[in-house]
Amino acid sequence: MLKASCENGKLTVALDGRVDSTNAPEIEQEITQIRAEHPHDALTLDMEQLAYISSAGLRVILHLRKAEPTLSLVNVSPEVYEILDMTGFAEMLPVQKAYRRLSVEGCEVIGQGANGKVYRLDRDTIIKVYYNPDSLPDIQRERELARKAFVLGIPTAIPFDVVKVGDSYGSVFELLNAKTFSQLIKENPTQMDTYVQMYVDLLKQIHTTHVKPGDMPCMKDVVVGWADFLKDYLPEEQAEKLCALVQAVPERDTMLHGDYHTNNLMMQGDEVLLIDMDTLCVGHPIFELASMYLGFVAFGEVDPGVTMKFMGLEHRVTMEFWRRSLRCYLQDRDEDAVHAVEQKAMLIGYARLMRRTIRRNGLNTPDGQAVIALCRSRIGEILPQVDTLDF
Repeated sequence: MLKASCENGKLTVALDGRVDSTNAPEIEQEITQIRAEHPHDALTLDMEQLAYISSAGLRVILHLRKAEPTLSLVNVSPEVYEILDMTGFAEMLPVQKAYRRLSVEGCEVIGQGANGKVYRLDRDTIIKVYYNPDSLPDIQRERELARKAFVLGIPTAIPFDVVKVGDSYGSVFELLNAKTFSQLIKENPTQMDTYVQMYVDLLKQIHTTHVKPGDMPCMKDVVVGWADFLKDYLPEEQAEKLCALVQAVPERDTMLHGDYHTNNLMMQGDEVLLIDMDTLCVGHPIFELASMYLGFVAFGEVDPGVTMKFMGLEHRVTMEFWRRSLRCYLQDRDEDAVHAVEQKAMLIGYARLMRRTIRRNGLNTPDGQAVIALCRSRIGEILPQVDTLDF
């Protein structure tokens, strides 16, 4: 008896064992009956438990495809996929290979962010496990962005495998005994300036890398959306000035990482590698600096334990790393000029944090209200001092 489920117009039928000349007619008849009993818009055959399919089974699929133009096959084992590929079926209809299953139980957590958590599987490999169980499109998008960055000369780790971890998906990277910059700073606090220099060197390389139009999202468009959102939550004059400042930021075709912090840089031997590439975009460097300020400083202002939870570093350490990194990045500027750039980054950072907190129901929780009050206060203090976000 075949197992079937129908949800939101998508009918899924699970095949198992073998489909060959001894049972193909019965299986086709049973699937026909299931189709009749479950009104649907699309049919999927789940082949996770299917060990073998013969030419008789392939004819069943062929008949189904004629009756169901949207037919797709999922969780296909390498052995069955080879048959489908050899016979041309992999070109005739959507075929999704089965994903290797891995467990991260007992594995060291080396970082976590908004979209997932990174574990060390063993000495040679790490895995980023996505929170969203429907993250396959995000994984494919990140792989494509990482590939584009690599081609443009950015030293990035490209995932070599996609796996299942429980009900979620993960990307596996080969990083031979690599450590994050957060781990290195914690282990060697007196070497912070060395890590700051390497961190900034790669940041400058990213910010001077030109990207073809349309290859990566435009960060300015995103920040314009943040500012527009806050029109209902800031005094009118402040909201108008914030929107005008963002709109006036010069367009740039140079790369931004979008989430550039010490957990996303790894040292493999003497080589610095960038990971977590799903936030790659193009735009003015001020947007990158705002994200950095948020991660190193603003997130920990209300709760200093946040940086320890996500980076494994005390808030005082991440704040110091931010200050040294900004000075290094702006090495030809005096202290007043550095402070002025920091103010610009803070303004965008607090705008982003305020929007994020409101969208996460922060207006209705004490912790959220505290964050929103902090952001509103900071934005009100900084706006009169900033006439441009360019630098």
